[in-house]
Amino acid sequence: MDAARQQPSVVTGCAVVLVDDRLGDTIPAEAVPVLRRAAAVHADKGLTDSARAASGATEPPSTPELLERARHEAVVLIASEEHSEAVAELLSAGAELVRSRPPRGAELLDAVTVMDRLRSPDGCPWDAGQTHDSLRTYLVEETYELLDALERRDRAAMREELGDVLLQVLFHARVAAEDERDPFDVDTVAAELVSKLVSRHPHVFATDAAVHDAESQHARWEELKQAEKQRESAVDGVAHGQPAVALAAKLAQRARRAGVPADLLPGGSGVGAELFALAARAEHRGLDPEDELRAVALAFDERVRAAEMSARESGAGTNGLSAELWRRHWPVGE
Repeated sequence: MDAARQQPSVVTGCAVVLVDDRLGDTIPAEAVPVLRRAAAVHADKGLTDSARAASGATEPPSTPELLERARHEAVVLIASEEHSEAVAELLSAGAELVRSRPPRGAELLDAVTVMDRLRSPDGCPWDAGQTHDSLRTYLVEETYELLDALERRDRAAMREELGDVLLQVLFHARVAAEDERDPFDVDTVAAELVSKLVSRHPHVFATDAAVHDAESQHARWEELKQAEKQRESAVDGVAHGQPAVALAAKLAQRARRAGVPADLLPGGSGVGAELFALAARAEHRGLDPEDELRAVALAFDERVRAAEMSARESGAGTNGLSAELWRRHWPVGE
C-alpha cells in the first residue's frame, strides 16, 4: 500500500477488533461498547468459523466498498490477522484498533498446540512413537541439565532448560491423552495442580490460623497431604528413586516432623550409616545435603583441572602424575 496515497477518513465508531485464536472465541472486553454502537459488524476472512458464528458477524464486502461504507457509518471488522488487506486499509483510514490482551501463560497454549501437531498423523514419526517408558531417560537428563544451569546461574541456559523440562511435561500429558484405558490430558494435569495448590495453602486462599511461619507451613502442608492422600505412614509418598543422599535427607525430615527420636535414626560405623547420619544432620540444620555435596564435588573438579593445567604448562604432562607432582601443582590454599 502506498503510504503517500490519500486515505479516506472513516466515521467515529469504526474499528478493527483483533482476537487471539489461542483464546477461542473470546472477544476483548473493550470491544463490547464498540460492537454495540456499530451499524455493521463483519468477520475478516481469517476468522475461525466458530468465532464468526459466535459473534454473528457477516462476510465483509470488497475492501474498497468496506472503506466507502466506513465513511458514512460505524463499521467494525473482527479479525485474527493484523496484516490482512482489509484490516490494514481500515486502520490506515483512521479506524480504532481494539486488540485482545492475552493473559500470562498464553504462550503455553502454543506449546500445547505444537505438541499436539508433533503427535498427529502428519507430525513427526519419532515424536509419535514415544511412550512414557521411552521418555523416562530424557526427563532425568533434562532435569539434571536444568540443575546444572541453576548451579552456574546461567540465565540463558535456565530459560532453555526450563523449556526442555516443560516439553517433557507436555509430552507425557499428550501420550497420556492417547491411553485407551485411563486417558487424561494437560488440562487435567493443570486442574489437579491448581486444586492441590489451593487446598494446601488455606492460609492464602482461606482462613487458617494454624500457619504463622515457614516451619509451621511445612508442618501444616504435611498434615494436609497426609489427610488428602489418606497416607498411613509419615514416610508415605517419599520417592525412593531419588539420589540416595537426597532420599536419606527426606526420610530424616519426615521422621523428625513425625516426632521420631534422633537416637532411632540409622546408626553404626558402616559407610552407609555414616552417610545417612551426615544427610540427617544437614537436613536438621536446614541445608540440602545433595547441594552441599555437589558444591564440594564441583570445587574438587576445578582443583583437579587446575592442577592438570599447571602440570601441562610446566611440561610435566598429565599422564601418570605421581603423588608428589599432584601435590606440587595442586592450587595453593586448597
